[in-house]
Amino acid sequence: MNNEKVKDALGVKNLDFVSCSISVYYAMLKDWMKILEVDIPSLLEDGIKLLVYVAEEDLICNYRWVRAMKWLGQKKFKSTPKVKFIVDGGKVGSLTSHGPLSFLKVYQAGCMVPMDQPKASLEMLRKCMRGKLYVSKKRD
Repeated sequence: MNNEKVKDALGVKNLDFVSCSISVYYAMLKDWMKILEVDIPSLLEDGIKLLVYVAEEDLICNYRWVRAMKWLGQKKFKSTPKVKFIVDGGKVGSLTSHGPLSFLKVYQAGCMVPMDQPKASLEMLRKCMRGKLYVSKKRD
């Protein structure tokens, strides 16, 4: 990140990249491990689209809360079949979507999905930003 060409492309010529900043750490300390799960149902009920993505092999963060979350679309979300999430012809995850909620489980990934599955992560973001997260109607 401190490569001059990279800094120039990002428009940050006068800044030096550091992987861990103590000043940023202290500035964000109050946000550390803040539970936001209680706010999500009201966002969904207001029709705000939400993508929750998880790593199949993440030993720290679980995703049981998604299925247990109480919201108006919960029953239909739980009964919606999973579809395959395919990238470059290979199945890299399973996707469940109902209403404004999309839930993607990424296979062969730990806590850092973008590091473990960079192509799947990029495709997920591309499709999400374009409103085209559905990739296949084939069931998982």
